[in-house]
Amino acid sequence: MPVFEWEGTNDQGQLQTGEMDAKSRAEVEKQLAVNKIKIIGIKKQSKGLVIPGFGGVSSKSIVVFIRQLATMIDAGLPLVQCLEILGTQEPDQNFKSVLLAVKKSVEHGNTFADSLKPHSKIFDELFINLIAAGEMGGILDTILNRLADYTEKNMKLKQRIKGAMKYPVTVLLVSLAITAGLLWKVVPTFASMFSSLGDRELPALTVFMVSVSDNFIANIPYLIGGSVALVVAYKAIRANTTGRYITDKMFTKMPIFGNLIIKASISKFTRTLGTLVGSGVPILDAMEIVAKTSGNKVIERGVLYTRDRVAEGKSIAAPLMEQRLFPKMVIQMIAVGESTGALDVMLTKIADFYDDEVDAAVDGVTSMMEPLIMVVLGGIIGTVMIAMYAPIFNMAGGV
Repeated sequence: MPVFEWEGTNDQGQLQTGEMDAKSRAEVEKQLAVNKIKIIGIKKQSKGLVIPGFGGVSSKSIVVFIRQLATMIDAGLPLVQCLEILGTQEPDQNFKSVLLAVKKSVEHGNTFADSLKPHSKIFDELFINLIAAGEMGGILDTILNRLADYTEKNMKLKQRIKGAMKYPVTVLLVSLAITAGLLWKVVPTFASMFSSLGDRELPALTVFMVSVSDNFIANIPYLIGGSVALVVAYKAIRANTTGRYITDKMFTKMPIFGNLIIKASISKFTRTLGTLVGSGVPILDAMEIVAKTSGNKVIERGVLYTRDRVAEGKSIAAPLMEQRLFPKMVIQMIAVGESTGALDVMLTKIADFYDDEVDAAVDGVTSMMEPLIMVVLGGIIGTVMIAMYAPIFNMAGGV
């Protein structure tokens, strides 16, 4: 829906400005007339260039919004006024329109949580349920601060994981590009030079490398098509619930990255559940939200199974132990938290511990991958160079 910027004066002649979501200019004029605003000007807000895939809202923008909203609520400002101020000053046009739409919904009598529900791509189920708990308990500012802490730590966790993956993936792509360049341009140049020298016998390694290069060039269309087909097949598998479960399970079994994924999953699970329980969300609702926001089908199924057993009257620790989802130490700490009535505190301690573990795992993965990638890359380039220069050295020796 388009956003219109308007300017006008009220009954007392005071200048008023604002923004309004409306289907047309006439609808804006009608609404302003109802509010007894004398119109000075109305302008349709420019959306600017929208690039597909880049229309989301960054975690940093959401954290800043939560922190500022918590401060304003704590200072006693009405929610509608807070949303108006934050929406008007928000530099991200996409997020700005969302905040103003939420403000409008609250003005019409809806709760803050209900007003957030139409924007589930930005405010997930965890966010909305915590806001609902804060509104019901009259502790919205406290909940917002908890949400900001949670979002900041979750954002840092994602950055660590991405940082660990980025280096090896980048080097791998560069290695593939260099190898393709050698096979496509360098080896054929040497091969044509060798063929011009007559029927000289070439070393076995050179013959093999020339054969690999010829096959590579002849099959480039098939290699490109196969790569595209693999990407499409992977996305199709991940779009299916069973396929996603199988691939998630495979990722946790990977030799180097599997341990990192498990530790990150433990951190996210414990922090999310601890935040929800500490904010007064019922345990069964909290576990359902944790499952849906886990981002891992293995964890999701395990948590939903645990939730069903808790609904039957069992503890949280027993079903988790039964499925062997997490290490025994984690489950024992959860059991202690349940028995002492301090489950949220214990979950937060586990999350803090595993945040440090993720840091250590990222450093370990990076330090391990650096020499491994260098050896592989050096081996590929070295093999090609030896294969190409061996006949030249042989001819020089003969001379």
